[in-house]
Amino acid sequence: MNEEIIIRIAEELKIEKGQVENTLTLLEEGNTVPFIARYRKDMTKNLDEEQIIYIQKQYDYQNKLKERKEDVLRLIEEQGKLTEEIRADVEKCTKLSQVDDIYKPYAQKKKTRAGVAIKNGLEPLANWMLALPKEGNLEEEANKYLNEEVVDVASAIQGAKDIIAEVVSDNAKQRWAFKDYINDTGVIVTKIKKDAKDEKKVYQNYYDYSEKIKTLADHRIMAIDRAEKEKVIAVSFSYDVEHLQNEAYKNIVKDNSTIVANEIREASDDGTTRLLFPSIEREIRSDLSERAQMKSIEIFSTNLEKLLLQPPLKGRIVLGFDPGYYNGCKLAVVDETGKMLTVTKIYPFKKEGSDVEPSKKVLSKLIKDYHVEIIAIGNGTASRESEKLIAELIQEENLDVNYAIVSEAGASVWSAQEAAREEFPDMAVEERSAVSIGRRLLDPLAELIKIDPKSIGVGQYQHDLPPKALNERLDEAIMKCVNRTGADLNTASQELLTHISGLNSATAKEIINYRNENGKFTNRKQLLEVKKLGPKAYTQCAGFLRIIDGDEPLDKTSIHPESYEIAKEIMKICNITELGEESIEFAEDKIKGLGVDEYTLKDIEDAIRQPLRDYRDQFEGALLKSDVLEISDLSIGDKLSGTVRNVVDFGAFVDIGLHEDGLVHVSRMSKQRNINPNDVVSVNDIVDVWVHDIDEERGRVSLSLLSPQELSERDAAYKYHKSKKHTKKEKKEVTMDEAMAKLMARFGK
Repeated sequence: MNEEIIIRIAEELKIEKGQVENTLTLLEEGNTVPFIARYRKDMTKNLDEEQIIYIQKQYDYQNKLKERKEDVLRLIEEQGKLTEEIRADVEKCTKLSQVDDIYKPYAQKKKTRAGVAIKNGLEPLANWMLALPKEGNLEEEANKYLNEEVVDVASAIQGAKDIIAEVVSDNAKQRWAFKDYINDTGVIVTKIKKDAKDEKKVYQNYYDYSEKIKTLADHRIMAIDRAEKEKVIAVSFSYDVEHLQNEAYKNIVKDNSTIVANEIREASDDGTTRLLFPSIEREIRSDLSERAQMKSIEIFSTNLEKLLLQPPLKGRIVLGFDPGYYNGCKLAVVDETGKMLTVTKIYPFKKEGSDVEPSKKVLSKLIKDYHVEIIAIGNGTASRESEKLIAELIQEENLDVNYAIVSEAGASVWSAQEAAREEFPDMAVEERSAVSIGRRLLDPLAELIKIDPKSIGVGQYQHDLPPKALNERLDEAIMKCVNRTGADLNTASQELLTHISGLNSATAKEIINYRNENGKFTNRKQLLEVKKLGPKAYTQCAGFLRIIDGDEPLDKTSIHPESYEIAKEIMKICNITELGEESIEFAEDKIKGLGVDEYTLKDIEDAIRQPLRDYRDQFEGALLKSDVLEISDLSIGDKLSGTVRNVVDFGAFVDIGLHEDGLVHVSRMSKQRNINPNDVVSVNDIVDVWVHDIDEERGRVSLSLLSPQELSERDAAYKYHKSKKHTKKEKKEVTMDEAMAKLMARFGK
């Protein structure tokens, strides 16, 4: 292991060097991230999955960086051009791109004007000019380099200037300084193209737009990138070109006078405008896009985690309701285990005519015959009409039933998959989707894990993101969710088992085969009898797979089999005969003598107290309703409860029961300004919101997480804080809280 890299990572994470070393050792031994995070806390001192992943990625990156530095130094040395200054500059680099910038002047280039000039023997002339001669004659010097390829003095001088232009462009330190200057002072400018096609005015905001590069929000970068890709707008940068050209010239001549000043100036200006500036602009655009894409991937990952970790509605019989117009609404009743009991179809919203009353009779019979407790309504086409239908039925027949609006994103994708066809070979694709919608309330993780996460619909600009980076991050999110939750070894699907620590699609399939051939697992040790699943995989997966009614009571807990003896000894010492007693008192003084580390001990104690604890229970469940809301029912200032459906850079979309989700803009999410929406809310949170604005014609509602009074007080305090009544010193020193206090005092509150 590279100690220097380990120390750097430890400093970045603000943890001990030993934590990084132990984590890397565990990873090198083939342990999975979930296993290390859950069962090797004694070695990592309780690092979580994100920290472990960071250590793994950073160590790999830093090793690549180290190898690249060594390669570059070797290649430059082979050319006989390595100096101590170059070596020091390379060693200081913290990014691969910086190392490549330094190597650029020494790399073999494709055919360029400077390359042709060098090939034609004009490099000595360029060096003579760069030496800034104070006397002599340029034409006479250039005449020395005429040959078959360089036929006259003018060509020789131009070739030398081309070489100097490339020297200007390849100066790494200058390049970094200019890039920082443009990033700090430059403006991005967008203009609509003459032949642009944007019928729906999607990119209207960017037809004539400019903003400082350093203030560009990530979602605006993504919008600009997409609009440019679709040939709606042209994008350019505006900055002080003349200032940078002067700086580039000064960097060559310093304060010296020379007979070739004009030629140096021309070459320097050419090097900046033709080579350096376009290259820096491309790099800045690339950096901005990469930053925005990475942020978008993180938002997607966070939203996916929250969606997968929504609590299951255990032990309920659910009616899955997949809305539709002409093709009808598909209905599926699933029992407490997710088993499909019946499917049917109703046509309450035909384009011609109506079939509402007969549809209500079918629904009523299903609810009563199968003792349905909750109805899961998909949020797609005809969702609000279906909600109204259900709400009316509940009121008319006084049914003891609630309903919830469920995201149906990806349901049709799953319905067409091979696994769905195998489970329901005699059902139509659209009927299977109703089963999926019902199961999403019953056990969201178990159902959503079957679907490609990119089809679940909780991202922003997801089709513009780099597929490899997106897939990798989403896989990490799924890995965290599945293993924090664990899985029932006797009911988990192949898709769910595939994501369990230590397993893959092949071993997951073999577990299913074993269940089919031998019946239910009664002991975790039986996993060792599964084909393709060896002792190493068993160690990694056993703790995450639960057996509820098996031979070994500890198999239903999150305690790893390697700790069973310790767990039993703890129970014996503390006179515990039954798992699941919340009031258990552990004899800590006696337990300490067992030599168990504090982290493992706490986990064992928690598991003994709550053997069936579900990690997801700490989060809010689905918002259950029995009545419907119309936009005409709303007034500005109304307080409502809603479910967060998606979180993006500019705010959050909240389902309050209308046809379209309401938007809580980031400016109305907190009393603080410049906040990250993900720090305030998460997908599937149930939140109180206030109606801020209503656009009935377009069916849109603007919402606020702050009450009208809180919003008004905050804005007034902000204006007061920014008012001219403060001196510059006061403006700098006064805080928002002080401003609020002063404002309240001023109004006598």
